[in-house]
Amino acid sequence: MDEMVEQIELLLEQNDEEQLQEYLNNLNISDVEILIGEFPEHGPRFIEILSVNRAVNVFRILDFPVQERILKKLSGKKIAELINELPPDDRTSLFSELHGDTVKVLIQHLPPDDRKEALKLLGYKEDSVGRLMTPDYIAVKKTWDVNRVLAHIREYGKDSETIDVIYVIDSNGVLLDDIRIREILLVNPDTKVSALMDSRLISLNVKDPQEEAINIFRMNNRVALPVTDDENILLGIVTVDDILWIANEEYTEDIQKIGGTEALNEPYLEINLFTLVKKRVGWLIILFLSEMLTTTAMQSYGGELASLTMLAFFVPLIISSGGNSGSQASTLIIQAMALGEIKLVDWWRVMRREIISGLMLGTILGVIGFSRVAIWTTFSTIYGVHWLLMAFTVGFSLIGVVLWGSLAGSMLPLVLKKLGFDPATSSAPFVATLVDVTGLVIYFNIAMIIFGHILHVAK
Repeated sequence: MDEMVEQIELLLEQNDEEQLQEYLNNLNISDVEILIGEFPEHGPRFIEILSVNRAVNVFRILDFPVQERILKKLSGKKIAELINELPPDDRTSLFSELHGDTVKVLIQHLPPDDRKEALKLLGYKEDSVGRLMTPDYIAVKKTWDVNRVLAHIREYGKDSETIDVIYVIDSNGVLLDDIRIREILLVNPDTKVSALMDSRLISLNVKDPQEEAINIFRMNNRVALPVTDDENILLGIVTVDDILWIANEEYTEDIQKIGGTEALNEPYLEINLFTLVKKRVGWLIILFLSEMLTTTAMQSYGGELASLTMLAFFVPLIISSGGNSGSQASTLIIQAMALGEIKLVDWWRVMRREIISGLMLGTILGVIGFSRVAIWTTFSTIYGVHWLLMAFTVGFSLIGVVLWGSLAGSMLPLVLKKLGFDPATSSAPFVATLVDVTGLVIYFNIAMIIFGHILHVAK
């Protein structure tokens, strides 16, 4: 890495364009990406002097902010080469991120057929499978024999996104089946395609959410899947590299939301500082206002606190335990939903498991809390003659708040999903804030029950 950076620095100092071009063309595309990150001011120059194929392969793996910055400084000729050679799915992804006026300019660089295809792909919803698909695939007829299929692959395979899978269609373009290339290569050349069909077809609908496509790829171990319309006409394919890219974006976005912030959509170190503050301040204000309810709840039990000041000692312990259990449950459920392990219809199974696990976890913490008070009493008189009542209050309160935290944390993602919102929005900070307030109510009400006669005398 250091040696590569030093070599580029030397070539840049010498301003030797020919040697720089030769050096870059001999590097792995991932290394060129690293160099563009190390020398952002020279990124457009690197892309400009690379051969067309390598420039495209490097450009397509760059983050969008870097792509946009480079496009602004490339020559018109290089832009035309890039836009024309980018695979349709990568081109659609780029166009969907760019400003509309920029897209109008760039799209004019495309040949009429590609321009029509790009506009068609951009017509699908932003988070749909249609935005991911590419029309570059190999399709054959079931009446063909293997000889004809291989000849077809030789002629058109170089333009296909992948030839690992061959798709069988009828005369109307309706998808009938898909066949792995190894099955074609291992049979007699006179074998008909129809003899290789097994009807075990898995396909995506062009309107399917991308998140659903991620789960289908994960469960079926495919390198590519066909995309059809409502009439089962083959429109394109989605390959696993695009799915991995989208899955990474979805994961990053969910992690940011779970942390209590809006999705950044740009690398942390590259995002504008004021934009970063703007992304974070909204949630902080919401959580801050929500936490004010905690103050209100404590004020409403001011009399009890005045009569038994030792109740205040355990407030942080109680609310943090409830918040922690809620955050745990929320994170587990959001992850399980993202992996397709839990659906809305599973809400009762989830609730039942969380009731049992919440009681078990609460009981464990309750015993520890009870023991804390009991053991401390042997060394101190801080809890006075009522130490046993205090121990029971802490123990039962921990059972209650941990159980409630587990239920709230597990059910909120499902409720939000049912209402059409992003489950990741029920982030750990949001759940913790909710459980903080209700945890205080549980704690003080249990205290009022256990210390009832003492509080009555004190008043």
